[in-house]
Amino acid sequence: MPLLALIFYVLAIVTIASAVMVVTSRNPVHAVLFLILTFFNATGLFLLMGAEFLAMILLIIYVGAIAVLFLFVVMMLNINLVMLRQGFTSYLPLGGLIIIVLLTELIMVIGLGDIDLNIAAKATSPIPYHVPNAEAIGRVIYTQYVLAFHAAGIILLVSMIGAIVLTLRQRTDVKRQSIDKQNLLLSEEVVELVEVTRSKGV
Repeated sequence: MPLLALIFYVLAIVTIASAVMVVTSRNPVHAVLFLILTFFNATGLFLLMGAEFLAMILLIIYVGAIAVLFLFVVMMLNINLVMLRQGFTSYLPLGGLIIIVLLTELIMVIGLGDIDLNIAAKATSPIPYHVPNAEAIGRVIYTQYVLAFHAAGIILLVSMIGAIVLTLRQRTDVKRQSIDKQNLLLSEEVVELVEVTRSKGV
């Protein structure tokens, strides 16, 4: 067996096993850790397919941000596992239907394995086929879709500022200092000189 095929089978088996453990683990923290393991192995599969851009996006965004955020949220929340298991049977028919649909789609995709889709990609792609994945995406984004890319960045910036403004609340129960008012005060207004006679208190 070639080395690449062996690596593929190992990554695929670990990915499937860890994905199953995500939905079957009783401990939410363990489920998130298995989810991170699934992302890592999916990153390896993307690298084997030559899609290094998708691999880095999956590793940086999902593992580095979303999965770690899930882990911290799950660890900070007081989750009652008994209440979570109570509604499991009510969602079982819908979950089974979704599983059947996904398995049908996977079987259909596997049935298309004999069709050489790379030939069509080579014929229709304006970028040479030997160009790396990340470089090809960069050429398309910063040439043909540069305005859309900058517009998306501006929209994300505005949405981030809007979220900060909406969640910012001025507390009225906390005394805050005004530096401008303090600088405008005269020395007579802030300092009081008291004459103290000898052998007597203030």
